Amino acid sequence: MGGSVNLAAPSPFHVVVEVGGVPVCLLNHDLAFSRMLEERYAGFTKPACPAEALELEVRLAPPGRIIQQDGVRVSRHSGRWRFERNDFEAEWDPDLRRGWARHSANPYSIDSILRILHTFLLAPQGGFLVHSASAVRDGRAFLFCGLSGAGKTTISRLAPPDVTLLTDEVSYVRPQGQGYWAFGTPFAGELGSLGVNVSAPISTLFLLAQGAENRCEPVPAAEAARALLRNILFFAEDTELARLVFQSACEFVCRVPVHRLTFVPHPSVWELIV
Repeated sequence: MGGSVNLAAPSPFHVVVEVGGVPVCLLNHDLAFSRMLEERYAGFTKPACPAEALELEVRLAPPGRIIQQDGVRVSRHSGRWRFERNDFEAEWDPDLRRGWARHSANPYSIDSILRILHTFLLAPQGGFLVHSASAVRDGRAFLFCGLSGAGKTTISRLAPPDVTLLTDEVSYVRPQGQGYWAFGTPFAGELGSLGVNVSAPISTLFLLAQGAENRCEPVPAAEAARALLRNILFFAEDTELARLVFQSACEFVCRVPVHRLTFVPHPSVWELIV
């Protein structure tokens, strides 16, 4: 199926999901689906579509394979981006700032589509989405980076009461002023709960490693850049965007301290996070 991005016929229901200060208006024709989205993205929704909002028309399909595509494929054709996975297909026109998506009435497909969309929006700004937990303490944000099993959820669970969790899975990073800021996201990991929709300047990026003791040590910039690039979410088959993401990672590690945090699963690890 699919189709153009012509949204001339307005949809009766909409849910505005704002992440990183960027509102995306999800248009659809199903009240139950809209209510599910409002519940899933609670804390990250707005009551109305602002004029600057991006628009994504969601076309619901019966459950089952949408296309015969295993894994995520993101490609550009005639200036438009196309996203495909076996459970969804979508198209995005960056010039019109609108597009469409087709999937069944589940929250997981649209969650993935929003992540892909935000990677496009962040790359030209020098920002990125990265596999990391992030939290705010005393007005400063800390990132805890690592692939599955590194300890992102564990360190999030161990956080003391004075810590505000931004996410336990996917952090939203963007340059702002003289540094970088982290924003709360609704992209949850094993904790199964959304982050808090606040932001703060990033103080430190920690590369997580579980060990026999709590230890923190600085990481050289080249090694830090390699580790960060392994964890940045990037889906597009596009040389220019890849160059922008590589440049963003290099600039980030030159401006933000990066440390390797080896820890045991005990709340005492947070004594090193200052």
